[in-house]
Amino acid sequence: MSAYAQQSDLDWKYKTQPQGTFCLAMENGRCNWPRGKVVGGSSAINYMLYLRGNRRDYDDWEAMGNTGWGYDNVLHYFKKSEDNTNSDLLKTGYHNSGGYLTVGEAKYHTPLTGAFLLGGLEMGYQNRDVNGEFQTGFMVAQGTTRNGARCSTAKAFLRPIRHRKNLHIALKAHVTKVLIDKDKVAYGVEFERDGRIYHINAKKEVIVSAGSINSPQLLMLSGIGPENHLREHGIPVIQDLKVGENLQDHVALGGLTFVIDQPISFRLERVLGIKTVMDYVQVGAGPLTSLGGVEGIAYVNTKYANASDDYPDIEFHFVSGSTNSDPNQFSKAHGITWDFYNETFGPIANKDTFAVYPMLLRPQSRGVVKLQSNNPYDYPLIYANYFDKEKDMKVLIEGAKIAVAWGYTKPFQELGSRFHGFPRCEPYGIHTDAYYECMNRHYSLTIYHPVGTCKMGPSSDPDAVVDPELRVYGITGLRVIDASIMPKIVSGNTNAPSIMIGEKGADIVKDFWMKFENGQE
Repeated sequence: MSAYAQQSDLDWKYKTQPQGTFCLAMENGRCNWPRGKVVGGSSAINYMLYLRGNRRDYDDWEAMGNTGWGYDNVLHYFKKSEDNTNSDLLKTGYHNSGGYLTVGEAKYHTPLTGAFLLGGLEMGYQNRDVNGEFQTGFMVAQGTTRNGARCSTAKAFLRPIRHRKNLHIALKAHVTKVLIDKDKVAYGVEFERDGRIYHINAKKEVIVSAGSINSPQLLMLSGIGPENHLREHGIPVIQDLKVGENLQDHVALGGLTFVIDQPISFRLERVLGIKTVMDYVQVGAGPLTSLGGVEGIAYVNTKYANASDDYPDIEFHFVSGSTNSDPNQFSKAHGITWDFYNETFGPIANKDTFAVYPMLLRPQSRGVVKLQSNNPYDYPLIYANYFDKEKDMKVLIEGAKIAVAWGYTKPFQELGSRFHGFPRCEPYGIHTDAYYECMNRHYSLTIYHPVGTCKMGPSSDPDAVVDPELRVYGITGLRVIDASIMPKIVSGNTNAPSIMIGEKGADIVKDFWMKFENGQE
């Protein structure tokens, strides 16, 4: 049911600009990029998956000059927020209980979950905690859920402190700019609410946490960004920085589907009924506790990765269903055309299926977010630039091959598993590299992980927007604390790393002002 939040009033409903080399099966060649337009942000509409990325991601950040952002530093903050309900994982030293954010497995799993794990073993991969000592392997998915229901950041972090006198949340308020004086000091924000414009002043500093699309948009509207681009839109330039650049996202092959003979998958008519709703409402159980249908996560190595490094280059999202399981909603959420749906999934409309989404973990391609105009209500222009670098396509093709081989392992063969491809790609020869490239270019699916548009880096980095203390270069009293500061995308889903950035950023701010008040800054 998570997909129902997409393209709703809870979603900004962003779309990428058509570029003719990806999302070819989508309406007007544009990929849907959902973003949460709600308290809790995208954690209120996502698929709730809890993945941290790889140790090397954060060590690389530190090696780039971002002191204090190595794995040993950030692990503390992952654990700080976590209240993990799996007692076995708590014994490993990589997890914690008692934090604000509840993390655990879904209360319900289809029999396909067992086949997922056994298929991994047959492929030579261990079943393990992919958020622990090693990442490569297969795992039953953990997510941000509590008692079978979504645990968004709003529920986890804001609800317990909503009565604090120093917390105020303005609903339906649209921020239009950061207020910056002639000395380049940020002193407040401007926002519109109910047709009125408000100016709110800050005693100490302003913190922007609007995400990888809206944070760069807000900075640019405020005069912080690429000089030529701001002048193009008549915005006075306060600080020339590469805001909006360095955009990265995890792209996956959507719709890689297998048909099975057993009535055991998630299908709309099976999941949504009186009994399942009552199980969910009364005891927090049943199929509606699923993490958006994603039952398993795997990290695998293509031929381009060194398997001995524990630095896999493909992540699998295993779904006990597929696009055909709820045609109206998934077609709408993913933005695919009805022609493509009917041609590809129409023949299996009433079949039990499962799907695997091979996701490219470390894309080399870089996109950009630009302003459409100087009007804060005009949506920014998003250029995803998927597959700009040839290597990205090559890795994803290999990921598709591994996914297909895994779908034919013995545990799935016992369920009658058989691959269901894309008819419009068949002229390239089924299971050839060209065939899988065709699939990738048609059903190019974001996994909703845009990052990097306010890049963190040392002062020697010409592309950096914020320093390792998350302060915007050249502006006093302004920080960005969200996924946009990632210099390189992490090798995993980005919700947990975004929360980690928030936890660490909060400590950075507190430490700064404690030192300031003690005369040390």
